Amino acid sequence: AVHLEESGGGSVQTGGSLKLSCAVSKYDVNWYCMAWFRQTPGKEREGVAAVDSHGDGDTYYADSVRGRFTISHDKTKNIVTLQMRFLKPEDSAMYYCASERALCFRDTYSDPSKFTDWGQGTQVTVSS
Repeated sequence: AVHLEESGGGSVQTGGSLKLSCAVSKYDVNWYCMAWFRQTPGKEREGVAAVDSHGDGDTYYADSVRGRFTISHDKTKNIVTLQMRFLKPEDSAMYYCASERALCFRDTYSDPSKFTDWGQGTQVTVSS
C-alpha cells in the first residue's frame, strides 16, 4: 500500500491561490496514476486532476479546473502538487490525494472507484 499525506489547504478569497502537496511514502511509484479528488458534503467525490508517474507524465484535468489548476509530480521528492489559481467559491471542498498502480486514462482518471490508496484530505475554503 502507498501512504499519502496531503497538506496545504486553507482559506482564501475568490481569485486567490493555494498549493496542495501530497507526500507519497512509496519510493518508486513508476507506472502509477497520481490524482487529486475533491468532495463536498452530500456530493460524490469528483476527480480534479491526474498525472502519470511514467514517461512524459501525461496530465488530465476536469473541465471545471482546466487552465486554473496544475498538477505535477516531483519524483525526486516523492511529492505530488496541485497548484490552484483563480480560485472560486465552488472550488471549496475537501481535497484528497489518490494513487493507483496503473496508467491514467482519460475515461477513468476521475473515477474514485479506480483508485486504491487515499490520503486523509485537506480542506480548501474559498470565500466570495
